[in-house]
Amino acid sequence: MTTFRDALAAGPLVLDGGMSNELEAQGHDLSGTLWSARLLRDDPDAIAAVHRAYYAAGAQVAITAGYQATYDGFARLGISRTETTALLRRSVSLAREAADAAEGPFAGRRWVAASVGPYGAMLADGSEYRGDYGLSVAELTRFHRPRLEALAEAGPDVFAVETIPDLREAEAVLIALEGLGIPAWLSYSIRGTTTSAGQPLSEAFALARSSDAVLATGVNCAPAADASAALALVSGLPGVVYPNGGGLWDPESRSWKGAQDEIADLAPAWLRSGAALVGGCCRVGPAEIKELADCVGAAATDR
Repeated sequence: MTTFRDALAAGPLVLDGGMSNELEAQGHDLSGTLWSARLLRDDPDAIAAVHRAYYAAGAQVAITAGYQATYDGFARLGISRTETTALLRRSVSLAREAADAAEGPFAGRRWVAASVGPYGAMLADGSEYRGDYGLSVAELTRFHRPRLEALAEAGPDVFAVETIPDLREAEAVLIALEGLGIPAWLSYSIRGTTTSAGQPLSEAFALARSSDAVLATGVNCAPAADASAALALVSGLPGVVYPNGGGLWDPESRSWKGAQDEIADLAPAWLRSGAALVGGCCRVGPAEIKELADCVGAAATDR
């Protein structure tokens, strides 16, 4: 049986794009604190439709809608622990069902990455772009471990530990991953060539290398230009890069401001820098993922 590690070793894989922008394009209001995770309970068919659209566009890996799905966040809205566990598992099963039904050149070779967002995502105030919540590594480990356990039971191919803003939280997640038997990629939110909290990315990537569970490291939810520079600092592991489609996030209006980027134009440079997982984050939709997939496919043919 081919594992995700096997697939990653065989050549670059194309990730999907942003979940939220596609849900908003369908007309869904994501202004609440749960963001797209609310639809795991209220409209799971909408999430499944987004996964299908990205697979159809050429994505080989779907990232689940669990970025802001946490026990603490759901509890604040009166959702029980039992129901939260069911919703976390549903986030994986929705992507898996879409993968199993997908046709095209990658039929039977599509993967599911269970999103594990940072503590700051649960706060819904932009903290994942600042970091340093004033919590200890032990406190952050206790926050992450139950969610990881529930997601692991649903059987994803890999954990997408994403938008991590600082080394303290990265260390906590690496501890929480121990013994679960699911590999992970670890990607950071950044400012230039530092984490969002200001630590050198060389240290951040070295920390990722210290865990046997981590099979790739890099950056996501960052300006495309910054992502390219950061990726060049990754060593010892395959790179992962899925930047935003351009502009800046305004946490007060909860909207993106500014022009969009053409991320497919940067893909050749990413691949030359050792990227093995490439995709898009906010403001990147199926059309952009199709262009990216075509670019990755062309690069593979040229090798």
